[in-house]
Amino acid sequence: MSRRTIVKLCLLMTLFSFSNCSKGNDVMPDASPSEPTAAAGHLTTSSTVGDVLDHPAFKGFSQYILPLEWGYDEAMPLASVSRLLPYHNYVDAERCVGYINQMIDSVAAGRKIFYDLGLTDAGLFFFRGRPGAPFAIICPGGGFSYVGSIHEGFPHALALSAMGYNAFVIQYEVGSAQVACEDLAAGIEYIFSHSDELQVDTTGYSVWGSSAGARMAAYIGSYGTAAFGAANLPRPSAVVMAYTGHNEYTRHDPPTYSVVGSNDGIANPNVMRRRTEALQAIGIPAEFLLYPNLRHGFGLGIGTSAEGWIDGAVRFWEENR
Repeated sequence: MSRRTIVKLCLLMTLFSFSNCSKGNDVMPDASPSEPTAAAGHLTTSSTVGDVLDHPAFKGFSQYILPLEWGYDEAMPLASVSRLLPYHNYVDAERCVGYINQMIDSVAAGRKIFYDLGLTDAGLFFFRGRPGAPFAIICPGGGFSYVGSIHEGFPHALALSAMGYNAFVIQYEVGSAQVACEDLAAGIEYIFSHSDELQVDTTGYSVWGSSAGARMAAYIGSYGTAAFGAANLPRPSAVVMAYTGHNEYTRHDPPTYSVVGSNDGIANPNVMRRRTEALQAIGIPAEFLLYPNLRHGFGLGIGTSAEGWIDGAVRFWEENR
């Protein structure tokens, strides 16, 4: 029995270079995801988990749209989607449905949005930006027990895509940081080896992560893809980390941008602050932002004190590309 199988059995996240490039290119529309226009195949908050699983747009990968690793009720309405993300806060059901509908529209327009990596529960969701633009790969969190793409993967990727960047969301096997990082490394290798087909620039890419996903991003930044079984590829030009207790670092770490809420009861903000200061002390560009009155798992932070934090992260990425 393979180690992956054992793990699975034992278990029973104004300075943009391309911000003006979306016109005329294959970029997903920058529309409010909470108010999707009426279209054939669109879902609503009254739709159910089963409707997502059975949707023809997601054939072959529908089980990865929502975090279902802890079990689910197919009859549960999407209005209750926050129940699937117990480690997260500020989950807005209407916005989640809007993100799903944007993905449905992308498939209807003839775009391939999911690439299977040939590993257990591992793949890449692709949100296209300007052809030839650099890429970001985003690691959702979930305590390595579920993958919260609907709250802190797809929203980030859609926002980056609307700015003109090519954005990927890694779907990884849950169970351990090691296995998750192996899947992330495999995903980065896939992007590099298929860059012509995907029409992405691999120079100066960035890795983003939230909570457990931030640990994944940091590990790739610290140790590189080869340390996790993939080809020896360039390290990212920037790592973006949201609300994590990860404190490891090396002298080879990429520039790092960190955000967290002051009321985070899972990821101690002081841990992130001290890590940032340690990187700065050895000459690595690093920034730390603390947002008031904010709990763990805020995603894009829409409607909170962190709203717009992604703009600062993109600015930091561009400065260090």
